[in-house]
Amino acid sequence: MENAKNLKPAGKSTARSILEWVGVIVIAFALSWLIRTFVIEPRYVPSGSMLPTIQLQDRLIVDKFFFKYFDELHPGDVIVFHPPSEAHASDDFIKRLIALPGDTVEIRDHKTYINGQVLDEPYVAEPQIKTMEPAVVPEGYVFVMGDNRNNSKDSREWGFLPIDSITGRTLFRYWPFEHFGTLAR
Repeated sequence: MENAKNLKPAGKSTARSILEWVGVIVIAFALSWLIRTFVIEPRYVPSGSMLPTIQLQDRLIVDKFFFKYFDELHPGDVIVFHPPSEAHASDDFIKRLIALPGDTVEIRDHKTYINGQVLDEPYVAEPQIKTMEPAVVPEGYVFVMGDNRNNSKDSREWGFLPIDSITGRTLFRYWPFEHFGTLAR
């Protein structure tokens, strides 16, 4: 009889334990989804448009929340965004923010000029071959370029990027581990 009494509560306890674990797993997935959708997200880099700063297959952590509400974007930030329709692409892009609304951008003599001043760009591997007449970045837009200037489809090709298209700012590279750290600004 004693064994029968012990089995009944154990059955209830097992069922309760299973329900508790299911609840924990559901909450963990929900929190993971919320964090990944609205706060931070891991990303991998499938293209070479940001070479040499970001290598093919690097893994990055992207801030999707704090830059919008507690900080602001700065020239030199590496951002993630939905490409404009003129880019004829559907996957998000990763590029460097070069100019903000109201800035004048010009590319000549293999250099980028912002408001008439040469932009110091130690992250660019080779001089760019494209040129661009001076253009003022309109309100609500930014100007972006890949660090691999001669092999990047960016604002020079498809125009200014709407600020609303920006989904995040890179925080740091976490893989490969020997390159762990923030990206050069």
